[in-house]
Amino acid sequence: MWLGLTKKAMRGVAVATALVFTLGASADKLQAETLADALVGAYQNSGLLDKNRALLRAADEDVAVAMAALRPIVGWTSSLTYSYSDAVSGSAPLGVTSESVSTTVGLAAELMLYDGGANRLRMDIAKETVLATRESLVSVEQQVLMSAVDAYFEVRRATEFVRLRRNNLRVISEELRAARDRFEVGEVTRTDVSIAEARLAATRAQLAAAEGDLARGIESYRAVVGRKPGALNAPKAIKSPATSLDGAKALALRTHPDLKRVQHQVSASELGILVAEAGKRPQLKITSNIGVSDTFNSANGGESASLGLSASQPIYQGGRLSALERKARAQRDSARADLHIGQLQISQNVGNAWAQLNVARATSAASSEQVSAAQVAFRGVREEATLGARTTLDVLDAEQELLDARASLVSAQIDEVRAGYMLLATMGLLTAERLNLNVPRYDPAAYYNLVKTAPTSSSKQGKQLDRVLKSLGKE
Repeated sequence: MWLGLTKKAMRGVAVATALVFTLGASADKLQAETLADALVGAYQNSGLLDKNRALLRAADEDVAVAMAALRPIVGWTSSLTYSYSDAVSGSAPLGVTSESVSTTVGLAAELMLYDGGANRLRMDIAKETVLATRESLVSVEQQVLMSAVDAYFEVRRATEFVRLRRNNLRVISEELRAARDRFEVGEVTRTDVSIAEARLAATRAQLAAAEGDLARGIESYRAVVGRKPGALNAPKAIKSPATSLDGAKALALRTHPDLKRVQHQVSASELGILVAEAGKRPQLKITSNIGVSDTFNSANGGESASLGLSASQPIYQGGRLSALERKARAQRDSARADLHIGQLQISQNVGNAWAQLNVARATSAASSEQVSAAQVAFRGVREEATLGARTTLDVLDAEQELLDARASLVSAQIDEVRAGYMLLATMGLLTAERLNLNVPRYDPAAYYNLVKTAPTSSSKQGKQLDRVLKSLGKE
């Protein structure tokens, strides 16, 4: 059938075939997964984010608990008492037996009027803890997104290495066939064939190792992103928000969530000293009670009410209050030291990431030149081998150098893009908002605004809070 086709028709078939392959490749490229897709998947499927959001809601509730301490405490009490007695006296030789059943129902209320400001200070501590926990959530978000970046690029690296190893296997197989053909005609010795066979076996082992690395990378990707990776696009290098190392460090010290978290912890620890000092001051509270009592089988019973004002102040507690104050000051000093350490650590991390990015860029440029030179050398050595000026080992060595150069280029290009994201993370900017990811934004203040006034479950705000909890699936 093919013999009956004209040259023009055969040319048309070739063009159509090429067009089909081109369209298919374009469709695959359009369907390929991007780094942004992986980041969205990690953000939406992270159990670590869910855990820390729950911890933030727990910290929000501490503000409500502290607020409740400023309000009256009202409760009810009731009792039912059965009494029995059997007395013997001189006037009643047979004894006197009596029984009674009494009941009491009452309401009690208590309100702290003055406690040295301790309760309000505790509420301020709870607010600072909320702010610190919000920064911890941002830090966890960075951790989750950076894990997705690492998983994405490890799969990309492993995929490229497998491709290079398979191509290397094909090339060495061709060299082995050529060596055997030349051996048959007496151009080379059996040694050349054995060298090619050994190199082919080593290449197969290297391919198996690369495929194993790819399998492990896929499992890591699945754990982080929540699904198996498809074809992954090669992302472009991300632009740094700073043009110099000093600028990057200055920006990191203003924006990094770990540093902000420690700053709020320092504020909370300083308030803790004031709470310890308030424990030595007098307390003033008002109390009231209303009750009804009744004794069955008798006319005893009645109503009662009381209203009282009480004041107290500790004089001596065995040194406990002084110890609490010293402890609070030591915790404050520890938090300040953490702040100093955090500043140094963040500056160091930014410097390391900046250097790593520059190294990756230089390595990428050098590796590109190495690949170009290795390609020329490989072609030359192979041509010289066909003329008998080179041995099979020379060809295999040149091919191995080309493979190593291509592998170095792939790693350098991946490391360059990854280093850009690592630099963002060290500056505290690797967030869904900063990257403009297409995900629902989590508002850390939404739940706080619902609970900060300590609403009861029967109030309008409390019912709204119940709906929020049900939507979160936490009930």
